[in-house]
Amino acid sequence: MSIDLARAIAAGVRAEGGRALIVGGWIRDRLRGRPSKDVDLEVFGVPEDRLAALLAPFGRVEAVGQSFPVYKVAAHGSAGGAAVDVALPRRESKAGRGHKGFRIVGDPFLSVAEAARRRDFTINAIAWDPLTEVYEDPFQGQRDLERRLLRAVDPATFGDDSLRVLRAVQFAARFEFALDEATAAQCRRVPLDDLPAERVWGELEKLLLAAERPSIGLTLALDLGVVDALLPELRPLVGCEQEPDWHPEGDVWTHTLLVVDTARRLNADLDRPQRIAIMLGALCHDLGKPATTAVIEGRIRSLNHEEAGVAPSIALLDRLNMHSVDGFHVRAQVLGLVAHHLKPGMLHKAPQVGDGAFRRLAQKVDLELLARLARADCLGRTGDFDCSAMDWFLDRARALGVEHRPPAPLLLGRHVLALGLSPGPKVGEILKQVYDKQLDGEVTNVEEGIEEAKRLLRSG
Repeated sequence: MSIDLARAIAAGVRAEGGRALIVGGWIRDRLRGRPSKDVDLEVFGVPEDRLAALLAPFGRVEAVGQSFPVYKVAAHGSAGGAAVDVALPRRESKAGRGHKGFRIVGDPFLSVAEAARRRDFTINAIAWDPLTEVYEDPFQGQRDLERRLLRAVDPATFGDDSLRVLRAVQFAARFEFALDEATAAQCRRVPLDDLPAERVWGELEKLLLAAERPSIGLTLALDLGVVDALLPELRPLVGCEQEPDWHPEGDVWTHTLLVVDTARRLNADLDRPQRIAIMLGALCHDLGKPATTAVIEGRIRSLNHEEAGVAPSIALLDRLNMHSVDGFHVRAQVLGLVAHHLKPGMLHKAPQVGDGAFRRLAQKVDLELLARLARADCLGRTGDFDCSAMDWFLDRARALGVEHRPPAPLLLGRHVLALGLSPGPKVGEILKQVYDKQLDGEVTNVEEGIEEAKRLLRSG
């Protein structure tokens, strides 16, 4: 286990006249009674030029980082197992804009309190000696854990790293902690225009996937100005009214928060890329409502808001630089979810829906993900609504074998070329027309596809 490796290293450090403390999230999670696998050690009293050699007997040592070395130590024979990150205490000073604009200097002779001062929140500034099991808590982080409070360690330097504002948002949601009002006031003053897309997405992903109720963080993000600065496509949802008969919960923002929480609760079984698609789909699904909402014959309507939501969704995904994740085309799926999230209910109400409607829709979006989002959309309201349409929709898609992708074409280019046609655009035209027949169920095997291709050649 990593904690055993940390103890062994700490004993080695003590033998050299130093002291090694576990710091950061592992301690926070230990005090909260939550498991944590990432162990970070800070080594006091050992000069940098001696640290790597000291660590060598405990496992494979790899130095990472450019401006400041962190040593990753993996225990011998523990492939994928026990590993610890080891570093010296360090001083940080602001040297430029952005999250990388810091001058970092290791100093093994810092006090524990001085080393902890660079941390963001007091709950992350607690250290623990694995040999004596004594806590070092110079900024009263344990008290703040008990109070379920996020509070800045050093108000004078908190705003130097703008990413801390986003960390406040995702921590508040993940731990369901309140944000100290003085810290919140600081967050509102921090410019966020220096954050690259990948850092913004990194914190937003933690919010959407790790928090049981992402709405807590999204609500805080609105209050702190994060929505306006980094996710402005969401801002028009606030105050956009909806028809009370269908949305007694209130405006589109309130509905979106409920849908996001419901999507998070119902989709923990999905793999990470699919969960990302569902959660971003939930966040974006009604972005078209502000531009389409109007009172028509005394009722609040948002006609064609699915289609209208695609453009702001693209803008938001561009802002996050979101494309594919682990080979899964998240962007395409999110846009498909936004553009078609009402389809399961609409098809359920339509008389005698043909199989072709499902096969064609499967060309545009994963139908299981669509059913899952539509369920979250239906349940993400106050009141009692019948959401059984989504079960019908998914059962129908699975019966046709198109819940994840459209049917593969039966007729291929080689079949058409074998009929004597030369390579060229005409081949593609024939294949498309035959595939359309296949989607409608009029072509069910290769032989029927070849006969249809022959008919098209004769007629044209």
